[in-house]
Amino acid sequence: MRYGDDVLAEGNPGGWTMSRRAGRTVREVIAEVGWVVETADGRVCGEIIRFGQSVVAGEQRATVVLADRDDRQREFPLLPASFLLEGELVTLAAPSRAPSAGATSGRTASGSVAVAGVRAQVAKASRIWVEGVHDAALVERIWGDDLRIEGIVVEPLGGIDDLAALIGQFQPGQNRRLGILVDHLVNGSKESRIVESAGLDRRYVLVNGHPYIDIWQAVKPSALGIAQWPVVPRGQDWKTGIATALGVSDPQQMWRQVLASVSSYADVEVPLLRAVEELIDFVTVGKTI
Repeated sequence: MRYGDDVLAEGNPGGWTMSRRAGRTVREVIAEVGWVVETADGRVCGEIIRFGQSVVAGEQRATVVLADRDDRQREFPLLPASFLLEGELVTLAAPSRAPSAGATSGRTASGSVAVAGVRAQVAKASRIWVEGVHDAALVERIWGDDLRIEGIVVEPLGGIDDLAALIGQFQPGQNRRLGILVDHLVNGSKESRIVESAGLDRRYVLVNGHPYIDIWQAVKPSALGIAQWPVVPRGQDWKTGIATALGVSDPQQMWRQVLASVSSYADVEVPLLRAVEELIDFVTVGKTI
C-alpha cells in the first residue's frame, strides 16, 4: 500500500437503473458510506458503514453493513428492492471500483494504483478495528477500494474501554491478525493508558493512533473551507462544540459535511494516513514489529 443527514446528494445520487417488484418500478441506486437507509421490512434503520462480500446460500454476494444509533452492526445482502431510502423502496448497489472522486486518474482515493476488473474478496479472518462509526466511514472513504480487494473488514468498537477483553475474545493468531486505530493516542491520555494495560501480543496485534481528539479533526481544515478547527472549552462535548462554533445546529449534520469534504488522502492529515497504512500492511502482508 502507498499514498505519495444531507447524506444524500440532491437529485439522483450515483445514477440509477430500473427493476420491478410487485408490479411497480424500483430504482437501483449506487449507495455511499454515510447514507442512512432502512430495510424494506422496516425492522432495521442504520447508517451505511461499509460494503463487502459474503457467501450466501453457496453464492458470493455483495453486502452492506448498517450501524444503528447504538452502533450495533448488521450485514445484509444487496438484494433487489430490499431497502428504503428516504421512504422510497430501492435496490442498493455497491460503489464501483473505479477511483473515487478527487483521486488522481488511475489511482484509488488512498493513492494506490487502481486495479481494474478485480472483484471484492470474501472477508478474511484478520480485521482492522476503529473506535466508532465515524472512524469506519472515513477509513472506508479513503481506503475502501483497497480493503475490499484485500478482503479486510473495518469494524467500529464503540470505544476502547474494554479493549483487553475484546482482543481476548478475538483470539489473534498468525492468520488472524488485528490492527487497531485509536483516537488521541498521545502520552498521558486515557487512550494510551488503556492500550498500555491491554497486554498486546505484538506478533499478531498492532495498535496505531493519531494525536487528534476525534477523527473529525484528522480532516484538514482547508478541505472544509475553514482556517482551523475551533477550540472547544474543556468539559464541553467536543462534537457539539465544533458544530456550534461552525454554525451547524446538529452535530450529525456537521459530520456529514466533514465526510463529504473528503475525496482522497490529500484531504486528511499525515498522522492518520501513516497510522492506517501501517495497519493495512500489518493485517495484509503479515509484518510484525
